[in-house]
Amino acid sequence: KTKSWWRNYLQGILMSKIGKINILIPKDVNVVFNNGVIDIKGPRGNKKLNLDQDIFDLKINDNKDISIKPKKINKDTKRLWGMNRSLINNAVIGAKEGFEKILELKGVGYRATIKGSTLNLQLGYSHDINFDIPKDIKITIEKQTIIKISGLDKQLVGMVTSKIKSFKPTEPYKGKGIKELGQYILRKEGKKK
Repeated sequence: KTKSWWRNYLQGILMSKIGKINILIPKDVNVVFNNGVIDIKGPRGNKKLNLDQDIFDLKINDNKDISIKPKKINKDTKRLWGMNRSLINNAVIGAKEGFEKILELKGVGYRATIKGSTLNLQLGYSHDINFDIPKDIKITIEKQTIIKISGLDKQLVGMVTSKIKSFKPTEPYKGKGIKELGQYILRKEGKKK
């Protein structure tokens, strides 16, 4: 086997599985790349991402798809390649549809209400918990026990969801607490007399 065969073989191993997949741009989303800043505009809002032009080449093909490729392929760029591709893809999906998570409160007297830009939670403590809603996040209460969190930034939606869940983690005996809708909680059996 020749040197060029081995070089091609090693480059194939070093290629990122996620990074080499092109990102499709929906019809009502507009993507502009200028001076290392990717500006993504869609019906849900707009998001700006920074991309290091010393490491990556980004091409937008007739506003139909985006391809991202590293200038040199090594261990570090391979890792960053997949991550940057995922960040751009999430921003495109967020601009088109947005991201949404639904939380469920389970317990006697557990309820949620919105007062202005604050989420008020009654979780069985002696005091209410007030959570300031970030400006890019929309929280709606469907019932008193169902909280819907939505926004165009996947990371921010996940962080807000995680923060709200941390106020009262679900306990394994009666299943009381805050959990995501459809989340499986491993239950334990209590003491027997």
